[in-house]
Amino acid sequence: MQQPKVIFLDAVGTLFGVRGSVGEVYSDIARQFGVEVAAKTLDKAFYNSFKLSDRMAFPGVDPEEILKQEYEWWLAVATRAFKEVGYYHKFADFSSFFAELYAHFATAEPWFIYTDVLPALEYWQKHGIQLGIISNFDSRIYSVLSALNLANFFTSITISTEVGAAKPEREIFIAGLQKHECLAEAAWHIGDSYKEDYQGAKAAGLRAIWLKRPETLL
Repeated sequence: MQQPKVIFLDAVGTLFGVRGSVGEVYSDIARQFGVEVAAKTLDKAFYNSFKLSDRMAFPGVDPEEILKQEYEWWLAVATRAFKEVGYYHKFADFSSFFAELYAHFATAEPWFIYTDVLPALEYWQKHGIQLGIISNFDSRIYSVLSALNLANFFTSITISTEVGAAKPEREIFIAGLQKHECLAEAAWHIGDSYKEDYQGAKAAGLRAIWLKRPETLL
């Protein structure tokens, strides 16, 4: 098999995952604001809210507005989740709670790196393969990768909010390829979502590899 010029990877659920669960993180921080709600209850509500949301891409938005749009997108997800479980109005100041929650996910603390990731990245880097990320995550990806000591492995990061298109749309894969001046047939894409990563990359002409991990919510 011919060595690829570039290997693109998804981020959440492929490189790193949430410690415990999203519900546990939400529950822990809510407790700091005086609100007690079960993690399992929040897991289900978050999943429902996340699935109801449009993909996180903002075509035509001024680049200077992207951070604000990302924040408001996640605020809507969290608000809907807490309203579903009937705890939204128990917060004295939900906006302050959410600001703390949002900042928390920009750090290393809520994340863990899958055990197979570092050996694979080191192997590919040693063999001269360029590495990039194609993700539907938001701009916090930069600080998370840095905090997890993964940033130096990647020569490109392509995210849906900056491109204005989200996986499985072809445009986001093309944007990633252009950063490496690479033809689709010379690139691989690895990710944990069958639809977004495998089907999306395959439709864009890349060699697609589905990494079947336990389902992630974020």
